[in-house]
Amino acid sequence: MFQPKYTITHTILNDLLEIAEVRSLVLHTPILPKQEIKLRRQALVRMIHSSTGIEGNILNRYEVEKVLVGKKVDAPRRDIFEVKNYRDALYYISKFVESKRQITVQTILKIHGLATKNTIDSDKCGKFRKDRVYVVSRRGGEIIEIRYTGPEAKKVPKLTKDLVIWINKAKHDNTCPIIAAAIAHSEVAAIHPFADGNGRTARLLATLILYQRGYDFRKLFALEDYYNQNRPAYYKAIHLGKNYQERLKADSTNWLEYFVSGFKFEMKRVKDIIIPLSLDAKMKGKIGQVYLTKQQIKIVDFVLAMGKIDRSDVEEALDVSKRTAIRLINSLINIGILKSKGEGKKKFYVLSISGY
Repeated sequence: MFQPKYTITHTILNDLLEIAEVRSLVLHTPILPKQEIKLRRQALVRMIHSSTGIEGNILNRYEVEKVLVGKKVDAPRRDIFEVKNYRDALYYISKFVESKRQITVQTILKIHGLATKNTIDSDKCGKFRKDRVYVVSRRGGEIIEIRYTGPEAKKVPKLTKDLVIWINKAKHDNTCPIIAAAIAHSEVAAIHPFADGNGRTARLLATLILYQRGYDFRKLFALEDYYNQNRPAYYKAIHLGKNYQERLKADSTNWLEYFVSGFKFEMKRVKDIIIPLSLDAKMKGKIGQVYLTKQQIKIVDFVLAMGKIDRSDVEEALDVSKRTAIRLINSLINIGILKSKGEGKKKFYVLSISGY
């Protein structure tokens, strides 16, 4: 059985307490829906740009945003697919959390399949590797050092299953979601279950655990951005040893301190953004809806993922009648979230926020 070794230090505990305070504040601070959707869009772009950027994607944030709304970008085909794939994987995570299902090995395979679609061979996409894998340092295209050797391929399915068992046990035992997400992140990196895309899969799985356990912070944060700002610090913190056997003996406390500290940093950034927006709305005497309903949020998530939505999409995604779909769409138009394009049967809806 997988059993990580770590200690909850005073530093970790103090950071977790601060995060809990910020979480309560963020969840209960009203801001206008249009402002919230703009912040969610910005967080989505930052997540995708940073997580793919860590793996070498060359698109900047502006180009990532253009790809997400279907505009052409002069960039390698692989880089464009990586951006679209990460968006699709995040949408899958949102739907998965909504379904209230338990994480399984198939969940991890699905995440990897979505994250690597059209970027690696189909027989490796969403499938465990069949060969040994190495993390290497390169200089001028030449391998100068083998930094880490993953476990044998035949052991990967069992190791991944053991991790999934631990993740679900951690949820049952009320292990702090941030700790569980951090451990899952580093263990996927250690197992290196796939031929490519392990880093993205690790970060996506951590996001899934946080969202599933109520730590989505209204989807206004991008922890990947913290990693990307100082990649050497990220690599140093997640250091796995020379091979998986060393990893099993290693203590994860340093990684947890880094992960929790980064989470606190990003959450405080969210707080510092939304507090002025809340005060600004009150001072200007703005009134009206200040929270989106669950059905409205589902529609917004769909548009953020797909770029647009039509009436039939709303009916299918929310399992509602035509009349209810029209009412929900109109409610979002009335508060300035959506705007219509096209006419008649070709009518669809996009976000009315600047940048879309």
